[in-house]
Amino acid sequence: MSSSLLHPPSHLPPTTVLRHSQQAPSILEKSPGDISTSVLQSMLSTSETQELWTVYENLLLSCLRTGDDEAAHQCLGRLVNRFGNDNERIMALKGLLKEATATDNATLELVLQEYEQFLQENPSNIVSKTVDATLEYQPIAKRRAALLRSMGRTSSAVNALNSLLDMSPTDAEAWAELADLYLNQGLYSQAIFAQEEVLVLQPNAWNIHARLGEMLLMAAKISDTSKRLTEAMKRFCRSIELCDNYLRGYYGLKLTVQQLLNEPSSKPSKQTESEEWPVPAPSTLYKLDEIATEKLAEIVLRNSTGEKDWQGYAEAEIAAARELLESRSTSTIR
Repeated sequence: MSSSLLHPPSHLPPTTVLRHSQQAPSILEKSPGDISTSVLQSMLSTSETQELWTVYENLLLSCLRTGDDEAAHQCLGRLVNRFGNDNERIMALKGLLKEATATDNATLELVLQEYEQFLQENPSNIVSKTVDATLEYQPIAKRRAALLRSMGRTSSAVNALNSLLDMSPTDAEAWAELADLYLNQGLYSQAIFAQEEVLVLQPNAWNIHARLGEMLLMAAKISDTSKRLTEAMKRFCRSIELCDNYLRGYYGLKLTVQQLLNEPSSKPSKQTESEEWPVPAPSTLYKLDEIATEKLAEIVLRNSTGEKDWQGYAEAEIAAARELLESRSTSTIR
């Protein structure tokens, strides 16, 4: 069984997700179908492990992404047999399956009503601050927010996430979703604030640093250009410090440095008490541009030649990096 099945399919490339979905029939055939709901029997069972349930859940999500509804139903059935219909996580997965197989908005409305009915019937989950209540509330509340967003009800989705975060302010996933919603509305300050909350909870996540850098890069087009570009540059630098081969970090760093070099107002300055992100000297910017260029060229080359350890990048990211490098070469020749 592939170890990648232990990772959420949202973090995997489409080719891997498709392969998992194609493997679903054989995995389901080899894995036990009838599992006892007894805690004691589960502990004594040699076939039942925590990894098994992680595989079933991730396999369910992979099958939904590829349209294999039959296998997804089988995975859900295994989970229901083990944890029961009243388990909140199982209820959220059942709702997700209904969302994925819905053929019209009326069906989605019914699913939304089920989520809202559950939350209304469990008011203690909304006001309670206990850990158990928080864990119980989150799966359904998150599905409701996600469904509202998919139905185009952005304001309602924002309100739903804010309500969830009022109860569970350490939910990094909810903060990240809220940041993305704000970003799509062009509310850069709010998006940056929400993304910074994610960073507080996950300070060593290189992708979160890079995502914040991307938000700052977009916000720099509106106001505080030099300040936001400089902060974006530092976020990208931190992301590649944490992950040496992170393409998005180098890509963002190169874009940011180029804009700082071309920005008339971006003059190097000494740091003052009121200035948290001083603009670096041109020599520093050119050096950073050189580092980013060399690394992007290495990633593109090794990926294109099929080197084994350099194949995890998305095709769109490789194409964007190649285009950025080619545009630089063209401008240099001119």
